[in-house]
Amino acid sequence: MNNEKKQVPLRLSPKLYAAIASWAEDDFRSLNGQIEYLLTECVKQRKKNGAPVPHNLDEPPEFNIE
Repeated sequence: MNNEKKQVPLRLSPKLYAAIASWAEDDFRSLNGQIEYLLTECVKQRKKNGAPVPHNLDEPPEFNIE
C-alpha cells in the first residue's frame, strides 16, 4: 500500500477557513493537519454508526461564527 499522502484542492469559505485555522492554532496543528484530523474523525464516526450521507450534503452550510 502506498503511504504517500494525496494532495487535494479544497475551497473553503472565509468564515470556515478562519474557524478551522483558529481551532488548529488552539490544538497546535497546521491547518492541513486540522482538516485531516477532522476528516479522519468523521470517517471513524461514519464507520461506527453507519449513518448515511445526508441528501443535502452539497448545500453550503450556514455558519454563525463571530
